Amino acid sequence: MHTVAQDSVSATLTVALPAARVFAVLADPTTHSAIDGTGWVQQSADRATLTEVGQIFRMDMYHPNHPNGDYQVANKVQVLDPPRAIGWLPGYRTDEGRLDFGGWTWRYDLTPLGPSDTEVTLTYDWSAVPQSIREYIDFPPFGPEHLTNSLHHLAELAGSHSR
Repeated sequence: MHTVAQDSVSATLTVALPAARVFAVLADPTTHSAIDGTGWVQQSADRATLTEVGQIFRMDMYHPNHPNGDYQVANKVQVLDPPRAIGWLPGYRTDEGRLDFGGWTWRYDLTPLGPSDTEVTLTYDWSAVPQSIREYIDFPPFGPEHLTNSLHHLAELAGSHSR
């Protein structure tokens, strides 16, 4: 199931896994390419587990419409509430080496439905994107099915981590 609001899109899936296991997979940046429903995330440039708000983790990306094709994002952890919520603000390094952010966020909310079931909601929010960026990027830059695909990938990955 997915929902499209004015400036966000979300998808929800109930998985037969404990919230702590699902959260552990999300807090490991090396799993994000396998979770990604768009195929844009290539691999994590940082392997450290996400443990604090403000932490930066870089991801190697590919998008055919990006000027370079291959590029890198620097994500800043905005929400970290194990095992209930994790989210980040994608950004990039400017030519001067400063981190800049476009205003869109990714967030996972996990609701335990008992000891072995979890409702997972993935939200992509672009409400803070300035008009100057909206003039050359259409939001969302993918269909809502990509969020549903990501949740299914997450469920498969978290299930395989349990064995």
